[in-house]
Formats: sequence, structure tokens, C-alpha cells
Amino acid sequence: MSFIIKCLDCGHNAPYYPTSITCPKCGSQWREAEYDYELLARTLPEKLLKRPHDLWRYRELLPVRNPNTSLSLGEGYTPLIRAVNLGMMLGCPNIFIKDERQGPTASFKDRQASVTIAALKEAGITEMVAASTGNVAISYSAYASRAGMKLWAFVTSLVPSVKMREIALYGSQVIKITGSYDQCKQVAAEFARQRSLYLDMGARTITSIEAMKTIAYEISEQLTDILGPGDTSPWRTPDWYVQAISGGMGALGVHKGFREMQQMGWVDRIPAMAPIQAEGCAPMVNSWKKGLEKAEPVISPKTRIETLATGDPGRSYEFLRGHVNSTNGAFESVTDEEAFRAMHVLAKMEGISAEPAAAAAFAGLFKLIRAGVIKPSDTVVVNCTGHTMPAEQGILGENWSRDVKFPSLAQAAQEEGLLSALTQVAPERFPKIVIVEDILEARRLIRRILQSQGNFTILEAGNGREGLDIIQRELPDLVILDLMMPEMDGFTVIEELRGNPQTATIPVIVATAKELTPDEKNRLSGHIQALLQKGDFLNDEFLEEVKSLLK
Repeated sequence: MSFIIKCLDCGHNAPYYPTSITCPKCGSQWREAEYDYELLARTLPEKLLKRPHDLWRYRELLPVRNPNTSLSLGEGYTPLIRAVNLGMMLGCPNIFIKDERQGPTASFKDRQASVTIAALKEAGITEMVAASTGNVAISYSAYASRAGMKLWAFVTSLVPSVKMREIALYGSQVIKITGSYDQCKQVAAEFARQRSLYLDMGARTITSIEAMKTIAYEISEQLTDILGPGDTSPWRTPDWYVQAISGGMGALGVHKGFREMQQMGWVDRIPAMAPIQAEGCAPMVNSWKKGLEKAEPVISPKTRIETLATGDPGRSYEFLRGHVNSTNGAFESVTDEEAFRAMHVLAKMEGISAEPAAAAAFAGLFKLIRAGVIKPSDTVVVNCTGHTMPAEQGILGENWSRDVKFPSLAQAAQEEGLLSALTQVAPERFPKIVIVEDILEARRLIRRILQSQGNFTILEAGNGREGLDIIQRELPDLVILDLMMPEMDGFTVIEELRGNPQTATIPVIVATAKELTPDEKNRLSGHIQALLQKGDFLNDEFLEEVKSLLK
């Protein structure tokens, strides 16, 4: 398929060569690929029906003239997973996770590496340089080894040693730089210049942006399969696309993908873009909130999430700012602690273990929903950009495992020894909580939230009468109660509990979707410890109330 490279500054068109990194007319490094969209709009949909579901199904929209299938590692078309539990928790049922952990090296950087290495191989390039905070170098190392290329990987000293070892395992040369990521990029660039080697330039690398746009194509195809076509187009787009960013390359590529589909008439709009940064290194977020057209660099990043520590985004911010504003999107930042907490929530609620940088996107999602920026009716896709391998000690905190010392047979009989050992794992007395809720999914959600935060003995009841019986029999430490239920409503349950000396002092948290009238609020006043609205369970208030009432 034919394509040209267009300069974003002067508009000059030129053929594509990987070694040509500037516009031959004005010298700008900011250029992008353009294709015959009118022809592709007519011919490509039918071809897609017969192709495998991988990144290369969109080969006519990629800057590789003759894709070499022998270089592929199965990249692309990662699953789009509905986040059922998160949706219930947040009161936003159409949240989907683009699970980029399922790429060949477990991150979305596999797209960038696969397309770039294919283009370099096609051009006869055998050696390259890349600066990285881990994932980029791992992906490039895997694809470079498959293509018989040499990679010089410049990484900061803060990159986890397990990632450095994996880079080296593929045969790449690891150069560890004691300094910031921006400084690491400067050293890599000078090394490449002195040796006349190809240098990966992040968002300025044409193949990188083109590779990342395939995420948008896949999301639209997958959403169409799940939810049906758009209102006025054959494919569907989400209302929001949320992704954690450092230099912004991924989000720039995804926007380009949606823009191309809109140009070809496949979708009717581009989703609102929500780039998320770490609060300790958020030059784009801070500059956007100040209304600045150019980003104020962060000279000394203060975040433990090294993969998000790009202090000077350069012109990436200017382009991304335009995309966010034109789509009515929003930049947002989250603290490291909020990202780490989101890792726990995502793993324990959806069974997805994400790296801290990916979790930052979910922490941003939580903030945007709480602030009312993302509405309950919106369809949202969050990019889970990478897997946490392994989970680091600092993420899990203390007491994440239990040591069990099995008594010797000389100390006790075998059966007694086993029971003794098991009591170390599960002590007989955990705080006892009764959940009284007639909707099964809501009971399951509350149970999962509690289980994700500590060890409890949890009992459940599906109606008020059953719940009252369990409470009177078990005398729990806490009751979480719905109001509108069959058999006996929550108001009556509370009155029965307060009228019985044995249950009168058991604390009660009411969790309801009902908007209470003044009379109903008065009826509860003085008889419950907290009133929470369903759909807002992720609010720290719920867990703090539980913890305080169990002390």
C-alpha cells in the first residue's frame, strides 16, 4: 500500500525512510504517515472479514511496505474486557479494559516494537539505540533478537533489576544511567549520534505513532461486536478513552487511529481523551490546568512510578492538548498512593494484575467519575498498558504473606499438628459482618470490597427477615443493610435490632440506592452509624467507616 509522510509544520510530503528523521524542506522532526483513505474506506472492510485478529490485519494502514510475518510474535488484538465489578462499584456499567498485558512481552509497547523493527528490517538496518524505563527496552529487545538486530538499551538506575535482567536475556546491551529519564534520553541520543546509529525518538518516531493507533481500530471493532454499531456509523467508539501517559506517544497514536476511522466514515466521532499522569511528574496536567499552550517541564520528578517520569514532554503536550480540548476531554493526575491502591482494587475486583503505570489510569478513572466529569451513562475504555511482573514489595506492604511453622510429630499428633498450623493461617476470630441485601450482585460486590481490604467472617442474607434471624443468632460486629427489600424492609430491621438489648448496640451501615425523604432520614437518625449511596462504594468513606466501627 502506498503512503507518504507529511510534515506537521510545513505540510511538505515526502517518501518514508526510517533513517530520514526530519522534514527535507523545513527540518521539523514532527511528521506523520498519510494513506489513501478514500480507497481504504471502500476496500479494507471486506478484507478485514477474512484476516486473522492481530495487529497486521491493518497492514495497509501501517508504514511497512511488505510485512515480514516471520518477525511477528502474535502482537495485537488484545482482549477488551467489560469491568463488571468496577462498573457496579462506580455506578458506571459500561467500563471496558483494553488488556495490553496480553501482548508478547506483557505491555502495549509490543506494538511500537513490532512495527518499528519490521520497518527497520525492511530498510536493512541492523543496529539501534533506545532509551527506556523498562517496557520499551524489553519489547524492542524481544523483536530485535527475532530480527537479528543489535539493541543498545539505555535505562535509568531506578528501573527494577528484574526488568534489566530480562532486557539482557534477549541479548541487548544494557547501559544503566544514574539520572532522570530525560537525562537518560539525552545520553542515548548522543551515543546514537556519535556512532551514526538509528535512534528511537518516542512520539517523534513515525512507526511508533502508527503502531499505537491500532489500539483505536481494535477498540472500535471490539466494541461494535459487543454493543453493536454506532448511531450513524458501522463501527462504534467509546465516549471516553483513558490512559496513563509519560511522553504521550500512546495517546497521540490512539487519537490518530480514531481520527482516521472518522475520516473514512467508519465511526462518527472521536472519544473524549483522558490522559493521566503521576502527580509527582505531571507537566502536561499542570500546564493544561493553568491554560498554558506549552508545557512547563518538571526538572526533578518526584514519583516512584519510574515509567511515568518524563519531566519534559516537549511538543507532545501541544499536540495532545489540542486533542484533549477538541474532544472535550480532560487531563488528570493521581498520587503514587492512589495508583498503588488502584492496583489492589483492580486485582481484587477484576482479577487483573497491572503495573503501577497502568493502575494510574484506573486511579484517574476513579477521580473523573467521582468529580462527575465521566457520567454514569458513558462508555469508557481504559488502557491497561502493562503487567506487574513481579509485584514489588513496596506495593504489597507489610504482612502480605503468613508464615506457617508445622509442628513436628514429636510435639503433637499429626491431626493436631495440622490444625495447629492452620490456625496460624486462619485464626478462629475475624470480625464478623452481616450483609443484608436482596440483589445478589450487590452482595457479591460488597463482599469483594471487604475481602480486598482485610480478613472478615462475612455472612449474607437475601431479605430483611432472613437478615434479622442471622443477626440475632450470630451477634455480628457490624451490619451492612439495604433499605428496600422483600419480606421485611431495612427500616423495620433496624427497629427490631434497636428494640432487642442483645442487638441494640450492633453498628449498622445503610447502603442504599434510594433517595431518602426527610421523614425517612429522621426515621434512621440516631439508629445507624453511616448512610452511603450505592455506586459510590469506592469512596474511601465506606472502608473508613467499616474500619472505624470494627475497632
